[in-house]
Amino acid sequence: MNILFVHQNFPGQFKHLAPAMARQGHRVVALHLNACPPIPGVALVRYAVAGRPGQGTHRWVADLEVKTLRGQATWQAAVQMREQGFVPDVIVAHPGWGESLFLQHVWPQARLGIYCEFFYLAEGADSDFDPEFGQAVADNACRLQMKNANYELHFPRAHAGIAPTHWQASVFPQPFASRIAVIHDGIRTDQVKPHANASIRVQTVQGLVQLGQNDEVITFVNRNLEPYRGYHQFMRALPTILKARPQARVVIIGGNEVSYGAAPPPGPGGQAQTWREIFLNEVKDTLDLSRVHFVGKVPYAEFLRVLQVSTVHVYLTYPFVLSWSLLEAMSAGCAIVASDTTPVREAIRHGETGQLVDFFDPAALAQQVIALCDDPTERARLGGQARAFAVENYDLETRCLPKQIAWVEGLAGNRAA
Repeated sequence: MNILFVHQNFPGQFKHLAPAMARQGHRVVALHLNACPPIPGVALVRYAVAGRPGQGTHRWVADLEVKTLRGQATWQAAVQMREQGFVPDVIVAHPGWGESLFLQHVWPQARLGIYCEFFYLAEGADSDFDPEFGQAVADNACRLQMKNANYELHFPRAHAGIAPTHWQASVFPQPFASRIAVIHDGIRTDQVKPHANASIRVQTVQGLVQLGQNDEVITFVNRNLEPYRGYHQFMRALPTILKARPQARVVIIGGNEVSYGAAPPPGPGGQAQTWREIFLNEVKDTLDLSRVHFVGKVPYAEFLRVLQVSTVHVYLTYPFVLSWSLLEAMSAGCAIVASDTTPVREAIRHGETGQLVDFFDPAALAQQVIALCDDPTERARLGGQARAFAVENYDLETRCLPKQIAWVEGLAGNRAA
């Protein structure tokens, strides 16, 4: 059959699924916006956005306007593809950028399956979670209603959905939620695994220092260092941790941009600043900065080595999309201390696959990290059970990818029926 994948940043969540469908003998085409390296078996079609958002657009509508422009651009590209003879049986799209809004006007017989990453809630999820960065409730509810309009426009047209976790699926409204299959994107547990001889190098004032599993290394990973992923609470816990563990070093992976939530406020005199600077400045006078290593964004292989040398790994998040990095840390056999928030509980079972702490209690976070640093037997137990859980539930080859393939083939089967 003919399968069209649609994703602004292809391959994105379809990194393994798209080439797997090609290996099954299907014709696979991907429609995308940003640059993408060649992928075996996948024909790449790049679209371009010509228009720009209008001036003076109401801020509640601005997000939908951007998505409409992308939807228009992909619709135009799809018309050209149809004129060249391509007709998909199945369209698998990440609708988050609006690209799949109008594709069924081009191919009305195609079965549309959408990736259900997150449906925003005014209460009970990320938007009202952290009072330190709260917004006026009425305004927030109105803004999120319009932000969700993109998904709601997809619901009547989509035949099925796929979500990586049960919690992410649960935030979607009925009746569409009942059509969402929960299948994670998958972790290469054969590659992301413990490595007794792994080592990393970090820069210090004395030069490069090599760290391995005989060193005490506390790790923290975000795509970008920001409140949504608990960076502020982690930094507030560090003075206590480093005071209690005089040999420990802290390795922090993450950039200085904003992936989620609001941008940081301007500093004195209106000067731009980052969330990293704001919360580092809050604690730096009580922190041994010689043992705190901000390594920025690193290549994937280096990221894995950081996990492999980790003594205790910390993962914090608002009730939001669950990070791949948590499951990779589990697969690497890390002893994990994580926030007791709804998406995390799906993977971290307190006392079994890790330890859970109150997101808003940096003192409790510090004490849990300190306790694990002092207990190698408990670290080994938690890390071993975390890896076993990851292999059993999130392994790409044996669990997730076969289910993803069956989901796509199910879409096509429904079309035939």
